[in-house]
Amino acid sequence: MSTTKLRPRTAMLSDSPRFRESTHLIPTPGIQEDRPERYEPLILKGWVVSAIAVVMIGLGVALEAALSVSTKNDGYYVPPENVFKFACTQFLTSFIPTLFVAPLGYLWSVTDWMLRWYQPYVTLSKGEAPAEESILLDYIALKWGISLKSLIEALAYLHIGAHCDCCDIIATTRWIYLPSKTGRSNSNTIATTTTVVGLLPTVVQLNAFLASAGFADAAVYNHLPDPPFVYGEWASAEFLLPSQDLANGSVAVNTTAIQAEVNCANPASLSLSVLSGGNVSVSATSSDGCTKNLTLNSTDSEQQYGVVNVDNCPSSNTDPAFQPVMFWFFHTGVNPQAAGVFCRPSIGVFNVTTTTNLNDGSLTNVTIVSNYTSANNVTGSPLNGRAYNGVVFDPSSDTTIQARATAINSGVPGAIFRFATQLPNGPQPTFDAPNGFLDITYSVYTQHLALAAKSIYFIPTTGFAPAKLTSQVPRLLVEPLPAHALAVLLIVIGIIGLALHTIHRRLRRHLRLTSPPGSIAAIVSLTSRSGFGELLLPYDDEKSISQKLTGLTFRLDGRTGAIVSEDDGGGFKYHSDDVATTLFGKHDISYSNLTLDSPPFKMTAAEP
Repeated sequence: MSTTKLRPRTAMLSDSPRFRESTHLIPTPGIQEDRPERYEPLILKGWVVSAIAVVMIGLGVALEAALSVSTKNDGYYVPPENVFKFACTQFLTSFIPTLFVAPLGYLWSVTDWMLRWYQPYVTLSKGEAPAEESILLDYIALKWGISLKSLIEALAYLHIGAHCDCCDIIATTRWIYLPSKTGRSNSNTIATTTTVVGLLPTVVQLNAFLASAGFADAAVYNHLPDPPFVYGEWASAEFLLPSQDLANGSVAVNTTAIQAEVNCANPASLSLSVLSGGNVSVSATSSDGCTKNLTLNSTDSEQQYGVVNVDNCPSSNTDPAFQPVMFWFFHTGVNPQAAGVFCRPSIGVFNVTTTTNLNDGSLTNVTIVSNYTSANNVTGSPLNGRAYNGVVFDPSSDTTIQARATAINSGVPGAIFRFATQLPNGPQPTFDAPNGFLDITYSVYTQHLALAAKSIYFIPTTGFAPAKLTSQVPRLLVEPLPAHALAVLLIVIGIIGLALHTIHRRLRRHLRLTSPPGSIAAIVSLTSRSGFGELLLPYDDEKSISQKLTGLTFRLDGRTGAIVSEDDGGGFKYHSDDVATTLFGKHDISYSNLTLDSPPFKMTAAEP
C-alpha cells in the first residue's frame, strides 16, 4: 500500500459534541510564521526582582544600624526651626522615613498584580485544568476588598505563588512608618553672674526682711511657689538666664548658695496656766535647755500668735537679731490651748551646682559641690557665720525701721497661723496634732529666711561661671520594638520575595505569551479558534458560565499557544468526511490509515 504525504496541518480536533474548534487552522509559529518574542513584564525580570529584594534586605540592615546609632546618641538631630517654610518639622520627620518603604510596597504591589495576572496561564500551561482553576479564576478582582477569599482560593488550588506574594504585599504595606520623638540637647556655655556672697550694707533697714515676710504671707494666701533663685532652704547667687528661646529647657550653673536652716523643734515641755483677770501663762522648755515664759490676756482675742527671742539659751548670742526664737500660738476654743515651736536658725555657704528652669526661672535642684572658702564678711567678720533669725531685731530709734520690725514680727507668725486656719476644720486639728504647728512653721519660716538670705547675704557684682544648657529639642528617635519588627519584615520579605519569584520564574518557563495578558484583544487572540466560546452568550452571568463550562478541562496548545479545551475523559478523533475534505482537499482517503506525528504535524494515507 502506498502513501501520499499531505501538507503540515493539524487534523486533531476536540471530540466534544458541544462545539467545534479550529486551532488546526492556526499557522505554526516559527515554520509558517515568524515566532514573536516572548513577552515578560519588566517588573518580573530576574534582575529587577533581585534588585528590589537586595534593596529591602539592605534597608533592613540599615535600619538596625540606625537603631544602634539612635540608641547611642539619643536620637538624631532635627533642626528646632522648620527647614522648609511650607512643611513643619513633625511632618518631615514622619513623612520622609515613609518614603523609604512606600516605594517598595508599591513595587511589591505591582509584582503581586502581575503574578496574579499570570497565575491562570501558568495553570493552563500544565494542562488538564478545570475551568474554576484556570479561565474562571480572577485573582485581580479578588485582590482588593476580598483579599481573604483570594488567600483561601490560592491555598485551595495550591497556587502558592499568588498566596505568598499576597502575604508579602500585605506585610509590606502595613509597616511603612518610623516613629519619631523629642530628646534632650546638652551644650556647654558661660553664665554671667550678678551677685556674690557678701553682707548687704543696708541690712539694718530691714527692707529685705519685710519683703520676705510679705512674700511668705502672700504665698500662704495664694499658694505661691518659691521665687527665682530660691529652692526650699537654698538661696543661690543670681545670674543672667540665656537669651535664646529654649523650649522646656534648663541650665545648670556652678555657683554659690546659702543654706538657711531653721532647726525647728517642738518644746520638750509646754504648760498653760489660767490666771486671774483673763490672763494666761505659757511656759515652754526646749530640748537643749532654753526656756521661755509668756503672759497673755485671753480677752484680747480668741486667736493670738507671735514670736519672741529666747535669751536664756546655753551659748546664746546677746544680740536679739541672732538669738533663737519661739513661735507661740493660742486660742480659746472649747478649752484654752497653746502651742509653741523653738527655732535656732543657721546658715551655711557652699559651692553648688544649681539647675534652673528656663521657662519661669525657678530653681529645680541644688547639689553641693564643696564648702565655700573664699574670704567674705558673711562667714568672716562681722557676721562670722551667724544667721539672722529674721523676725526679732534690735530696738531702733527710727520709727520707720521700728514699724518694719513690728510688721515682720507679726507677719511671719501670722502667716503660720493663717496657714492653719485655711486647713479643713480650721486650726483645731493643728493644735491637736503633735507636729501640727511644727510642720507649718518649718515650711513658712524656711521660705521667709531663704528669700531674705538671697538679698542680705549677697551683694551685686559681675562674674562668670561655667554652665550647661539642657533643652528639649526635636530628635528623631528610632524606637527599638517597631524598628526591630520592621527590619525583620524587610529582610524576611526580601528573601521570601526573591525565592518566590525564582520559583514562579521556573513555573513560567514553558509559558510563551507574546502580549500582555490583560487586554480583551489578547484574550480573544488566545481563544478565538478554541470553540468553547460557542457555548457562552454575552449576557451569561458568572453562575451560567461556570455551569456551561462544567466537564471541560483547559490547557495551552503546545504548538500555537492557544487556549484549547477537552472533555473530561475524552480523546481526539477525526471529524466527518466533509471536515476531512475541508482539511485535506481529497475525498478518497482511508481515515483509518491516517496517522499524526508531533508538530509540525505530518500525515500519510494509503493509496487505493
